[in-house]
Amino acid sequence: MDKDTGDHAITRESLYGTTPEPTYAGATSFMRRKYTRDLKGVDVVVSGVPLDTATTNRPGTRFGPRAIRAASTIMAWEKPYGMDFDPFDKLAVVDYGDCFFDFGRPQTVPDAIEAHATEIISQGPGLLSLGGDHFIAYPLLKAHAKKHGGSLSLIHFDAHSDTWPDNEERIDHGTMFYHAAREGLVDPATSIQIGLRTTNNDTLGFNIVDARTVHEIGIAAVVDRVKSVVGDKPAYLTFDIDCLDPSYAPGTGTPVCGGLTSHQAIEILRGLAGINIVGMDMVEVAPAYDVGEITALAAAALAMEMLYLYASRPAA
Repeated sequence: MDKDTGDHAITRESLYGTTPEPTYAGATSFMRRKYTRDLKGVDVVVSGVPLDTATTNRPGTRFGPRAIRAASTIMAWEKPYGMDFDPFDKLAVVDYGDCFFDFGRPQTVPDAIEAHATEIISQGPGLLSLGGDHFIAYPLLKAHAKKHGGSLSLIHFDAHSDTWPDNEERIDHGTMFYHAAREGLVDPATSIQIGLRTTNNDTLGFNIVDARTVHEIGIAAVVDRVKSVVGDKPAYLTFDIDCLDPSYAPGTGTPVCGGLTSHQAIEILRGLAGINIVGMDMVEVAPAYDVGEITALAAAALAMEMLYLYASRPAA
């Protein structure tokens, strides 16, 4: 190894490619991508949204973006196993750092997140957001729906529906998609929720493949169902890490037994290559409850699958 190899989060010149460096040292950007806010020539921005004040159980997801970045460094030396290509050979990806908001003024936070996302995607790049609790998906959806001129399809991996009714003033990580559907940010008829295993009798018209069904019908059938529901519509992909069973992702605020394995989640995502993904997030990693970083590592691996999907989108 050359003596000047390392810290590619700082020293990287090309935004493309995967360049090995020690996995145990150096600046921990996501997958060792360059830290920058210069978006010239950038295809995808990775940015953290360290919010956890909308949680209904255990807090701590404000540390999620940092944990996912750190865990990603163990993967950053090669193309992820089984991918047809290295996403970084096709995409110029940078780490933008985190969204800033004033936690002492909680009612200003949603607008700050929306403005942060709008600032990025209005310049052209796609956005992969690292949470943070799942509420962040609501202002992120607002920014993406505004850019794409109408309702989006939602591909939602979760143990919870997050469609419980609520009033407009509350900031809660279990009600965002209730608001998103009512406001026309997403179209429930062309949206799908995967992995659910909590009770909410009002589906709001969302298509649902709950965790029991995933286990029963298998990966290929789930992929087929997602593709048939979403079709070629612009889609926003949101992944709550508690979609995974707690044995694979203990480091989260509201774990529910009976969830997906990391293998199932990775293979389902990979099978969705060709879907028109326009935005994505990975949320609800709470490292204080993690064991050996397995939750953060799963989140980093799934985030890489999202970049693979983005790189596999239909040509514009």
